[in-house]
Amino acid sequence: MGGTDVTDGWDWRRPGDAPAPAAGPPGTGAPPGSAAPRSAGEGTASPWWSDALVDPWRDPAAPAAVVVPAVTDSATAPEAVSDPDAPGRPALRQLLLIPLVTALLAGTLGGALGYAFAVRGGAAGTVLGADPAQAPALAQRKPESLAGVAERVLPSVVTVRVSSLAGTSEGSGFVVSADGHVITNDHVVAGGTGKASVVFNDGSTAPAQLVGQDPESDIAVIKVDRSGLRPVEFGDSDALAVGDPVLAIGSPLSLANTVTAGIVSALDRTMQAGEPGGPVRYYAAIQTDAAVNHGNSGGPLVDGAGRVVGVNSTIKSLVSDGQEAGNIGLAFAIPINQAKRVTQDIIGTGKARRTVIGAQVGGPGAGIAGGGVRLAAVEPSGPADGAGLRAGDVVLRLNGRPMTEPTDLIALVRKFAPGSVVTVEYRRGSDRQNASVTLAADAK
Repeated sequence: MGGTDVTDGWDWRRPGDAPAPAAGPPGTGAPPGSAAPRSAGEGTASPWWSDALVDPWRDPAAPAAVVVPAVTDSATAPEAVSDPDAPGRPALRQLLLIPLVTALLAGTLGGALGYAFAVRGGAAGTVLGADPAQAPALAQRKPESLAGVAERVLPSVVTVRVSSLAGTSEGSGFVVSADGHVITNDHVVAGGTGKASVVFNDGSTAPAQLVGQDPESDIAVIKVDRSGLRPVEFGDSDALAVGDPVLAIGSPLSLANTVTAGIVSALDRTMQAGEPGGPVRYYAAIQTDAAVNHGNSGGPLVDGAGRVVGVNSTIKSLVSDGQEAGNIGLAFAIPINQAKRVTQDIIGTGKARRTVIGAQVGGPGAGIAGGGVRLAAVEPSGPADGAGLRAGDVVLRLNGRPMTEPTDLIALVRKFAPGSVVTVEYRRGSDRQNASVTLAADAK
């Protein structure tokens, strides 16, 4: 077997024998076992073939030899070897996976914390709107604000219900004394049986009795069977100015505790009103654009300080006769100075005094084209006669207020209390004169 080539590249020999000739010189690329001849000088070459270093069956007794093959070009360069255990650059999938997992964990944690805080705060859902603590409470509103005025006056305003043969009449009123006197309109209680009831702003009710009424001034007084009531505060209607803010409070169209706002649109707006067959009423009224409708009658008109300056009484409308009138921004109130005086008369004597000037107006030529009202007659020993006025004189102004219609003179005179002194500017022929007239109460 010593001379036979072994095809598996294993050169077997006994220990101490001379090594067999190498199959080929290193670097020749000859396969093991080939019969390539040796060239001169190769007798001292390495006893190992070129791939001896990777031969797992090499003779362990032979001396070790290291053979480093020469690299001649890139074609013969050894193939790169990578260590699978060595750390390498992360793949794109790993780069995308990391933030995704992080986001999921953060969202889960945030949702859990938000739910925990919501449950702890008493709300399991979304809270809409601002913090309720930021909204002003009613008690924190300034007394001079509209809300503060309404809060103060509403407990003194009532809904008045009066039974009659035609059914139940409903209007408004307001408490003027702690023992239960209430002011309302005459046309609210007219035709009633003398018995009424009132509904307070808290919904409680109480019976009431008619104390007295004055159809010509449209003022009536009833008394509620209840004590400890809160009366309103009176203002001065003579101190009002056009443009002052006002509130109208009452029960329009049976809507109790209704508050509407506006301004004083005009003062001393003279007008004539009344139902067919009933008394003729004359007003030197406070005009306002606050919304007033049927049912507001008898309710208070209140100034910006919460003081009553008028009694809401009538409205202007564009509807035809027999149709239901509605608010168009033209409402009229009896001045509280006049209403208060009439109320005191009714409570004290059961009837009201009517203020007169002692002269009659009306008839042909009563209204003068150039302005003024002609006196048709002057009562002897009356206020006008005592001031020197005569029949035929044309009254131009009363306390500076121009006269254009007979209604103007009647309404303005009734606005004042008996005993008041007014200045009358009149024309007699071509002469203009002034007279001071002391108004009186009607003898009726």
